[in-house]
Amino acid sequence: MSDVLIFDGYIDEPGSLGVPPYIHPLARATYGAVRDAGHTPAYVTVDQWRAGKALPDSIMIVVLSGMSVPGRYLRGMPASRRELLQLIDGFGGETVLGGPAALDPGLRERFHHAHYLDAASAAYDLLERGRADDRWRSVEEWDRWLMLGADCVLSHPDHPQPLMAELETYRGCIRYVNGGCSFCVEPLKGRPVFREPASIIAEARALRERGVENFRLGAQTCIISYHAELDGTDCPRPNPQALEELLSGISALEPRVLHVDNANPAVIARHPAESGEILRSLVRHCTPGNVLALGMETADPEVGRINNLNATPEEVLWSVREINRLGGERGENGLPLLLPGINILVGLEGERKSSLDLNLRFLKGVLDQGLLLRRINIRQVMPVRREFPETVKHGDFLKFKERVREEVDRPMLERLVPVGTVLRSVYTEMREGKVAFGRQIGSYPLLVGIPHPVEMGAFVDVAVVGHGFRSISAVRYPLQVNECHITALEALPGLGRKRATRLFRARPMNGPEDLMEALDDPRVAEGVLPFISFRQSQP
Repeated sequence: MSDVLIFDGYIDEPGSLGVPPYIHPLARATYGAVRDAGHTPAYVTVDQWRAGKALPDSIMIVVLSGMSVPGRYLRGMPASRRELLQLIDGFGGETVLGGPAALDPGLRERFHHAHYLDAASAAYDLLERGRADDRWRSVEEWDRWLMLGADCVLSHPDHPQPLMAELETYRGCIRYVNGGCSFCVEPLKGRPVFREPASIIAEARALRERGVENFRLGAQTCIISYHAELDGTDCPRPNPQALEELLSGISALEPRVLHVDNANPAVIARHPAESGEILRSLVRHCTPGNVLALGMETADPEVGRINNLNATPEEVLWSVREINRLGGERGENGLPLLLPGINILVGLEGERKSSLDLNLRFLKGVLDQGLLLRRINIRQVMPVRREFPETVKHGDFLKFKERVREEVDRPMLERLVPVGTVLRSVYTEMREGKVAFGRQIGSYPLLVGIPHPVEMGAFVDVAVVGHGFRSISAVRYPLQVNECHITALEALPGLGRKRATRLFRARPMNGPEDLMEALDDPRVAEGVLPFISFRQSQP
């Protein structure tokens, strides 16, 4: 019988994901910390609780929840304040709150303990000695608790698929020596604390043995700087050997997905030889569709100087070119092996409306040069480290965001996945009206709308038939033209309702000749042929 409940209300932070299909490393570490303290943990997600799952009797409940930045979610949604208060109402044991929600004064006062810094160490200390101070876990505790917490994944509703385990590589930021970016709390953690490759590989192996197939090396400020030679500068030399050891070790476990997250473009640009080796390791060992999110934040050099940002626009552009050069080849899942993303933060000190124009000009320049960006993440600065007086009107922010979506995102998406591109293993997650929505498993996956009936909770191959600003429309691939729903035929390029009806009535068709005969335009028929199959199920 369990006596401590880990309640996963989902944590969503810029570099660390815990909303389904992800499981946050803090959940697994807390589970392990409870076991290390001699107690028996249980793990329940907010979605299981919403669906009516009874919570086990416990002497303590550790609630992990909160968003550092507002997000948009397809399926799982982080617990609301109302839900968290309802959860603990009448609970007889001790209540512990962790994650970004622990910064909410309205929640802090309703829990016995609130620990934003590290809920895992807080839970351990409370169980071991009855009190807890805010402290970071040691590296030894970090590794031990993640190993002891591996069983946590067995209770996640997305296990074994499409669950994605976030793996932590280090804590802090290499730019701690000069305070780092004005908006970010990572440099305040002091000198970076790195986990060893062998420890992370052992953690991945333990998860792999428990059925987990998808991994992301997240929760770090710069994957290129893993085990960098800290030399007192804010851009230390990278360590290609450490990344090669880590990536090859996890790759040897044969995961279905292995992706990473953030990278500092200044490190890539200022250390091209070492960074080039690391980029090649990422291409060699990770799976296609991988994304390196680059923290540009602004293309206005003056705003960069005022806020002590990590890279110049020129360094960002150099990094974008280099990642495209080394990672642009298309992989087996239909996406390039490795592409850059760009983060833009609006509302920094010194920013003006003209700064937004510079941002747009930069992004359009990337597009005009024929380069690919997998993701452009535009958000407003949050007052986590300090307050930021309004510098750009909210209306100007919204107009800027809309222009990026229309003038950059959509043409970029059309270049990334042209009509006819086959995307493998799209996991169908929900249905809204007549459209099913799914995503490939990975970092920042494309949202795929499938406008015809399809099984939910399944992996399907699809072919792209249209583009939105940040999503695509697709049909099953190959589309069984003699058996599919008429709405699938309507979605094919050049058809529409009338021609789809004509095809529907012409079934069964045995080959291209029948298709040509059913349609009134040979060019339309030729455009449809790559999407379809004439095979029929056996009676």
